[in-house]
Amino acid sequence: MASAHARERRRRLTYRAFPLGVIALAALGLGLSAGSAFESGSERTARAFGRAWETSDYPAMHRLLSPAAAARYPVRALRSAYERANTTATAAWIEAGEPERGDGDRTLLPVRVETRVFGTIRGELRLRVDAGKVDWRPRLVFPGLADGDRLRRDSVVPERAGILSAHGQVLATGPANARTSPEGGVGSSIAGAVEPSADPIEREQIYARGFPKDTPIGVSGLERALQSRLQGRPGGVLRAGERVLARASAKPAAAAQSTIDTAIQRAADTALAERFGGIAALDPRTAEIRALSGVAFSAPQPPGSTFKIVTAAAALEDRLVKLSDEFPVISETTIDGVPLENSNGELCGGTFIEAFAHSCNSVFAPLGIKVGSRRLVAMAERFGFNESAPVPGSAPSTLPSAGEIVSPLEVGSSAIGQGKVLATPLQIASVAQTIASDGVRLPPTLVPTPRSRGANRVVRPATARKIERMMVAVVRYGTGTAASLPSVKVAGKTGTAELEDTRGPSDADEEAKLADPSNTDAWFTAYAPVKNPRIAVAVMLIRNGAGGETAAPAAREVLAAALNR
Repeated sequence: MASAHARERRRRLTYRAFPLGVIALAALGLGLSAGSAFESGSERTARAFGRAWETSDYPAMHRLLSPAAAARYPVRALRSAYERANTTATAAWIEAGEPERGDGDRTLLPVRVETRVFGTIRGELRLRVDAGKVDWRPRLVFPGLADGDRLRRDSVVPERAGILSAHGQVLATGPANARTSPEGGVGSSIAGAVEPSADPIEREQIYARGFPKDTPIGVSGLERALQSRLQGRPGGVLRAGERVLARASAKPAAAAQSTIDTAIQRAADTALAERFGGIAALDPRTAEIRALSGVAFSAPQPPGSTFKIVTAAAALEDRLVKLSDEFPVISETTIDGVPLENSNGELCGGTFIEAFAHSCNSVFAPLGIKVGSRRLVAMAERFGFNESAPVPGSAPSTLPSAGEIVSPLEVGSSAIGQGKVLATPLQIASVAQTIASDGVRLPPTLVPTPRSRGANRVVRPATARKIERMMVAVVRYGTGTAASLPSVKVAGKTGTAELEDTRGPSDADEEAKLADPSNTDAWFTAYAPVKNPRIAVAVMLIRNGAGGETAAPAAREVLAAALNR
């Protein structure tokens, strides 16, 4: 009974207090509104100035300047002053607080600057505001500056981190100005070079990260690709004139482990044999890069018939062709009045598998027209064309938009990897990796990464298996027999990209041009073993003949080394 009475008393007190609470909150709201209404014009100007600063809206800041200040400091000069201060302080973002009235005609604007090197820097700007306008001075670019002070930074650079192979061998070590490769030639071939940048924009970016502009950085190879992991965190002192605003200690990065396998890299270097070209090798299961030799990711070239994998994928996905479809056995096809010959003018055709195995231009150029530029470009982009570079320092592989591939001849040429199609060996190795993984593409990576990262289905598993059957035929009896391995089933595709118009004024001229190996780039891409792929490779040999004759044997060496690994 007493308990029930107590509960009822609490209920009455609660409901009796409720209207009083509402009244109190309402009164507080009215008080805040009244306070806001009585905010001074100087504080409103200071708040607007701070909000514009937060978003780097320099024109808006400039409109708040007094006429005299605006005349002395045009928008461009104002922007330059703030951007210079931001890069010197390594500012990442700025937050302005609520302004307060200061002494005399000054308004205090609290500012918090988050920097990449020096942590959080807090301070106040003392703004002189008259008639709603700021009498701007250079000291207002950063908290803590006084009239006549210059914001400056003394930087300390940590020692550059080492680079390790997938199995822990040291590929590069030592300070940035004296790097060495204990693994010898294989380390030197993949590690790359370190030197100061000659690009003015890049030098400014280096300075904004807290390093001196002339700090040596990676300009090629792994040094370039892993630059952000090797540079560490700079330190130093930030000064306002002679006064210290902040200090930070430099912190070197830990050694960066790459995915490079020294045995496979050595095989790629040997197979390239100092020829101008590139070789890329991937693990099909993870897309981890096992080797990059020569210009494997930096010099896109027409991929020739290796691009027929993409054309076949587009046609098979949309059921425009079947493996058993028969095509006429002919030596050339004519598109827009222009003859497109098969390699060496050979008779070519038969089933779709046979046409792929013998790389029949007479089949794939018309098939490309049937697919159409829209579907062809869309499929290429699903394979990774027209994407940003897969690893830092690499060049993208590209083809024109569908709207730029208009005529039948342009579409047919693109479908056989000619026209304006450009690719790196790394990109073509990624195409092979996609087929080896049942149609799932993984972005190539130089650092160990979970397999699910960025996985993207490009074609149905059934389509991938059909393309695999065709690639097996290439190596078994087609243009790529030089890549075959004993007791291992290899899937591959040759490519021979013409670099000049081989159609001369006479048959003799034409035959001479076709016979000259310097008129063509040799390509080959492959993966093995077919039932349990462990390595995918692409070879490009610039001005080095036919893909089946020169690129396929080079790929065979890399495949063998990887499988023996």
